[in-house]
Amino acid sequence: MLRSSFSKRLNTLREQVGQLLIMGFDEAEPSAKLRSTLATLQPGGVILFARNIQHPAQTWHLLHECEQIVNTPLFRCVDLEGGMVDRLRNAIAPVPSAADVFATRDRKAFRRAGQVIGEECRALGFNVDFAPVSDLGLEPSRSVLTSRTVSADPKETATFVREFLRGLKDAEVLGCGKHFPGLGEGEFDSHKGLPVIRKPLKRMWEEDLYPYRDLKKDFPFVMVAHAAYPDVTNDQQPASLSKKWITDILRKKIGFKNLVITDDLDMGGVQAAASVGDAAVQTLKAGADMFMVCNSEEHVWRAYHMVLSEADRDRRFATLVAERAQRVLDYKRKSAALKRMAPRPTQKIVDKLQRAIWELNEEVRLEQVAAGAQQ
Repeated sequence: MLRSSFSKRLNTLREQVGQLLIMGFDEAEPSAKLRSTLATLQPGGVILFARNIQHPAQTWHLLHECEQIVNTPLFRCVDLEGGMVDRLRNAIAPVPSAADVFATRDRKAFRRAGQVIGEECRALGFNVDFAPVSDLGLEPSRSVLTSRTVSADPKETATFVREFLRGLKDAEVLGCGKHFPGLGEGEFDSHKGLPVIRKPLKRMWEEDLYPYRDLKKDFPFVMVAHAAYPDVTNDQQPASLSKKWITDILRKKIGFKNLVITDDLDMGGVQAAASVGDAAVQTLKAGADMFMVCNSEEHVWRAYHMVLSEADRDRRFATLVAERAQRVLDYKRKSAALKRMAPRPTQKIVDKLQRAIWELNEEVRLEQVAAGAQQ
């Protein structure tokens, strides 16, 4: 069981800065070095990747130990969309891609996919899944996003995303809309460099932004992309560092009230514009609540210290940090997904999850057979 209550406020600047950080790390076991890092930084969350995940009990133990070291409940995060983005495929079983699930044209299957993935996450100790992708499946990004998107139609995309989120919620896991404001027109992988998407706001409002407008009350998180939209901002600044995108459009024009987080600040798309430390400061000034540093422990420390140093230097920024940390803390307090951690997964639970994934894959396979017979 997790702590049933925690302080209503963070008393020190260091605690406040830590609460804005979601960090990755290399270890698959809670080493002395990892324990020291977590105890010092007191991050708001951790995120695991395939490098951290060996089998269900080990994953649960790692997350449980991380949880015990920090003073507030952690966002225990993973990217699990199905298909090519499935961190648990070797620990449990591969889940079908979003595109393959959408091909069933069955809303119940959309929700069931979210629930099956959510139950995987919950059983292994996660409470946040950075899924589903809300980008449109447009031709320019087809070679980059592939089966991660479901449709070029904004309303069809929103329908899938809504049902998938409901499935995650059924499993008591928080989902996320990504990658705001949309990578559907992006021809370049933002992991490697900065995509530049030339599309006016009016068209984006009607197309790429539709899922965010339609589901603004449904997304626990919105993740902001490392892509530039010069027709909207008149510059080459990534949306993840843009006040116009985060504050003016996402917060004010769309009216999103839950948590805004950047995509990984270790990605090439943002490092083309700013160092990891500068990016952490800039994204908070632009309106983000949290920033994520996933791959380099040196960069985790650098981003943390840069935000801390800027807050020490600038009283206005220190006030902003305190406000954002309080928003994160308040969200944690009201979130049912953070109230408890599932017990250590037994083989019986793993067998049940594998059966549910097999049934979902079989449903997708049968639909593909039926579709092929009709052609």
